[in-house]
Formats: sequence, C-alpha cells, structure tokens
Amino acid sequence: MNVKNPEFGHFRVFLGVCSYPKVLKDLFFNIIRMTDEKEANITNEKEDSLSEMIDEKKASLLSMTNQKGSGLFKKNVVALVVVVIVILLFNQWQIYSISSGFSSGIKKIDPSQVYDIKTTSQAIASLFPIEDIQTDQDAIDMMISQGTPEYWDAMGISFDDPVGSMELLAAGYNTVKEDIKQNNPELWERYLNLATKPVGISCEFCCGVGPVGINKKGDMTCGCKHNPAIQALTMLLMKDTNYDDAEILRETLKWKSLWFPRDMVNLALKASGGEIETELPGMVGGC
Repeated sequence: MNVKNPEFGHFRVFLGVCSYPKVLKDLFFNIIRMTDEKEANITNEKEDSLSEMIDEKKASLLSMTNQKGSGLFKKNVVALVVVVIVILLFNQWQIYSISSGFSSGIKKIDPSQVYDIKTTSQAIASLFPIEDIQTDQDAIDMMISQGTPEYWDAMGISFDDPVGSMELLAAGYNTVKEDIKQNNPELWERYLNLATKPVGISCEFCCGVGPVGINKKGDMTCGCKHNPAIQALTMLLMKDTNYDDAEILRETLKWKSLWFPRDMVNLALKASGGEIETELPGMVGGC
C-alpha cells in the first residue's frame, strides 16, 4: 500500500513486519532518514543565509542613517552659526545707531528739526561734528573760529576781533531791531520763532538768563553787551545771508564761543563724552 505522509513531504512505503525481510526494512528507513536530514540542512542553510542578508541590510541602513544624520547635524550647526552672526551684527548696528544719535546722554537733532532743540548743549551736539573731538585741542579748533566770515563785508566783523565785533553789534542792536520789525515783518517773525526757542541765542554764561535771551515779544531779558550783540547778529544773518535757521544758529554759536570760550568748549567736550582740562578764559568782553 502507498500513502503520502505530510510530515516528510514525500511518499513513504509502509513496510509490514511480515511482508519484507528486516534488512530491506532497515535500508528503506535509512534512506528516508538521510533524505529528511538533507532537507533539514538545506532549510538551516537558507535560514542562515536569510539571517545574514537581513543583518547586512540593517548594517547598511544604519550606516546610511548615520551619514545622513551627520550631514544634517553639520548643516544645523552651520545654520546656527549664521543665525548667531546675524544677531550679533544686528545688535552692533543697533548700538551704533543709538550711540550715533546720543552723545554723552545728549540726543542729537537733525539740523532740519532745529526748533526741537532744548538746550545749548544739544544745539552744539546737533550742529557741530563732535564725534571728531578726541582732545581739548580738537574741541578748541572746532568751536573757536579764526579769520573773517563770508558776511564780514555786510557787517564789518571778524573772528579775529571778538571784542571789537561785539561792541559793533551791540551798538547797532536797536537800529537793526527797529528796521526789521517795521520794514520786514516776515523776517521779524522768523527771528522770534528761532530766538525764543532754548537753542542758545543768549548771553547764557554771564547773567544766568539761560539759553533764551529775549521774551515772546522780542524784548531782551538781559542788557549786557553779549546779549544785544548775539541778537543783532541773528537778525543780520537772516537779513544779509541766505543761511537757513540751522546755519544761522551754528554761526551764532561760533560767536558765542568766542565770547564764552571756556563754557562753550566745555559743552562741546561733554557732548563728545569728554571733560575740559585746558585753561581757557571764562568770558571775553565786558558786560
């Protein structure tokens, strides 16, 4: 009788004890055992081979992942460094912007906004290149003018003669004021609009009147020669030149520096972050 045994996957012959001799029976059993062992060896080899392939794939994938991870890490580090550099540059720019707008706590005003100036110090910081000041001498050279201004023909004044120029301007103050007030009301209003602001058009350092030397009507608040001189100068600059108000204020501060050199140079030094050490006269010309 022939039967199919699913355990071995092939046909096996049932050998009856009484049907065949013992030798043949043993032979058949040996053949069947050898066949089963061979199949088992083949199966094990296939399993080992498959296991090796899986291990190789795992190793390959792990290596690729590590390489990609390493590249990604480097890219992230580079990106982080770039971001940090950008932030640092931005901070430096912000600091520069702030420091360029402030000098020793004094906010610089654009010359076009001259009417927003609140003190003589701020006027100096806004109208003179105080960032160039490194020493006392730098401040002196910047604030103390020499020679003759381009308007000297019209006014007859010179930086080289601060006292004589002051006397001449002070003596002509009343005449200049009345002429402009009566014959040029537009210019008179322009004068009031500038000189009544705390921009420094005054005899500030001799009489304690502060940075404004006239009242709202245009009358002087101090009668010393420095005050009518600087007021007359302001009006004449408006009348005889094409200067705008910022340029006029800068010019009047130059003359004020000739009459009060120590205080004006000191303000310039302080505005630039320094302190005066050079001995200078406190006042030139009498009250």
